[in-house]
Amino acid sequence: METLIHLIADSTTERETGLAVAENLLQDESGRIDTVAVVVQGPAIEAVEADADAAGDVRDLVEAGVRVVACENTLEGADLSASDLVDGVETVPSGAVEATQLQNDGFAYLRP
Repeated sequence: METLIHLIADSTTERETGLAVAENLLQDESGRIDTVAVVVQGPAIEAVEADADAAGDVRDLVEAGVRVVACENTLEGADLSASDLVDGVETVPSGAVEATQLQNDGFAYLRP
């Protein structure tokens, strides 16, 4: 199974929950979880900034094989660049398009 976690809201609790869900999916011992992706856009972009409180958690997820992507439209609107993000976080032109494409590719959609 492939799972998409979509972080978009201006809620620290939602961002923390989403990252915890990603970690829990990695810890699943059933062998049913193949791929975990986290798409981050809007106010939730703060979660993947290099100096964020969650930076260590994001780094751990990336190192464990979770694909974490940030929306370039959001970065531009927030006057941020890819260099402001946790190492290993990818960027995509549109977080909404990426989330839609992953769903089209068979990823289950979760939004905390």
